[in-house]
Amino acid sequence: MNQIPLTVAGAERLKSELKELKSVKRPAVIEAIATARDHGDLKENAEYHAAREEQGFIEGRIAELEGALSNSQIIDVTQLNAGDRVVFGCTVTLLDMATDEEVVYQIVGDIEADISENRIAISSPIARALIGKEEGDEVVVDAPGGTMEYAITSVQYL
Repeated sequence: MNQIPLTVAGAERLKSELKELKSVKRPAVIEAIATARDHGDLKENAEYHAAREEQGFIEGRIAELEGALSNSQIIDVTQLNAGDRVVFGCTVTLLDMATDEEVVYQIVGDIEADISENRIAISSPIARALIGKEEGDEVVVDAPGGTMEYAITSVQYL
């Protein structure tokens, strides 16, 4: 089985989420199931079924996080010496050639990706197009939304 690449910060976020699930959410849902069970007939008890469904989601996420963390390769981005090259974990500033807008992305592992925080997965079309390029290069990205052109304005290892 292949190792899952994670940044140090990403691994810490996942460990924190796992701790929250195990120490707070799991006991809360167990309590909710017990309370709903005390209300009687389980066949028509919506609270019970909702709590059991939530328990399934929580247990699934716990298993996913434990599996990812146990099979991960944690990469300290600050220790990389890649010059101005785009590599896993770096933070890259791009200039959209069509709109002249700048966007900043950090290239991270699939499980830690979060576009709302500008963390893109290493497997995404943009990241795949950027890997190996250097500051000053222009990149054409074939994305599901169409072809985009970017100029790499800076590469940082934060």
